[in-house]
Amino acid sequence: MSEFPYERLRRFPDVEAPELQAHDATDLLLVERCLAHVADHDLTGSDIAVIGDGYGAITLALVDAGLRGIRLHQDLATGRRALVRNAEELGMLRTLDADGASAGVGPGLTASSAGDGAPFVPHELDAALLTGVRLVLLQLPKALAELAEIADAVARWAADDVVLIAGGRVKHMTLAQNEILARSFARVQPQRAERKSRLIVAEDPRDVPEAPPFPVRETHPEFGVTLAAHGGAFAGARIDVGTRVLLDVLTDRRSQLLMDGPGDAREGADSADCGRSDGQICGVVNEIVIDLGCGTGVLAAVYALTHPDARVIATDRSAAAVASARATMAANGVADRVQVTHDDAGSDLPDASADVVLLNPPFHLGTSVHTAAATRLFDAAARLLRSGGELWTVYNSSLAYKGELTRRVGRTEQVHRTPKFTVTRSIRSER
Repeated sequence: MSEFPYERLRRFPDVEAPELQAHDATDLLLVERCLAHVADHDLTGSDIAVIGDGYGAITLALVDAGLRGIRLHQDLATGRRALVRNAEELGMLRTLDADGASAGVGPGLTASSAGDGAPFVPHELDAALLTGVRLVLLQLPKALAELAEIADAVARWAADDVVLIAGGRVKHMTLAQNEILARSFARVQPQRAERKSRLIVAEDPRDVPEAPPFPVRETHPEFGVTLAAHGGAFAGARIDVGTRVLLDVLTDRRSQLLMDGPGDAREGADSADCGRSDGQICGVVNEIVIDLGCGTGVLAAVYALTHPDARVIATDRSAAAVASARATMAANGVADRVQVTHDDAGSDLPDASADVVLLNPPFHLGTSVHTAAATRLFDAAARLLRSGGELWTVYNSSLAYKGELTRRVGRTEQVHRTPKFTVTRSIRSER
């Protein structure tokens, strides 16, 4: 077997930069340990599940080693698209099966469309991913709650003799991760560090509670909303401080998203629609509102509850966030009025289709601090907004995004500022 060309892997369409790589030493350790385990236990590809493979380094290296039918779960839409692109670049989706039929699949690869000859089969974090699996490879997630949900899922659905091999960079690992794994497995054995990475081997799954522990739910009476959260959703079922600041601003302005004064309609709106006594947004009837990077969906849910005539779309690149947002909409009785999509920066939504975009952008890419995560969403908002549409953004005050928003979206005003967070309103420039 030739050495796998890790250096050919790309992160695209995710952010790319010299300091951001598409693989790390943990990927290599997991692949090496997997191949040794396969040889010792006579496993096939369908006996293996890979969770958290960022851009395909683990899965595609195993395919290169001759394994087929590997089950796969990736949280991020960008990671899913990058893996397919990398597989295509390496020629792994253009192979022929024994009957000469194409075993290849394209960017729309799903568990139902992959077919028996596919090199890998994507799944959500569910029973189909794990039922009967005997080996699970896991890139350790940053959030302990996400690790807890994954560990419970493996113990709940995988084979009784399943072995979970989890790995991470030593600088990001904690003893708490061992403790979380020990809740679901009777034997948890950290391995010696290699190349600044470490593996943890968990075996002998414990009995699990009858109902899965996620999503968790919490009611926030100050905003009249109940949040549901899977383990990988940012802030869990809490409302993070930045989102709370934005919600406070929108509530103080009677949820109208207006410039000061009841007579100031959004630019380009019909002034006859302004000043409605029912508290609806001024200027646009049946408006389209996008919660971009929605997380658990709190902004979308509150907006739908307070603006029953609006069409609300909540979108996020995280599958855990999307599952959480859908559960949040159901918990608040607005599932029929809020569309939740798993997408990369709203790329599947049409240009100039939104009247309002709500945004609390991240400033982390995994474990790296990188402002490109926010600027990609600013560009997405500019594409999605119609001329005169509004982008409402909350961000860490130290990041001083106002100038960037003006350049990428249009005229931007500071609406509110605290020592930690700033809320701005940007008006989409004429196209």
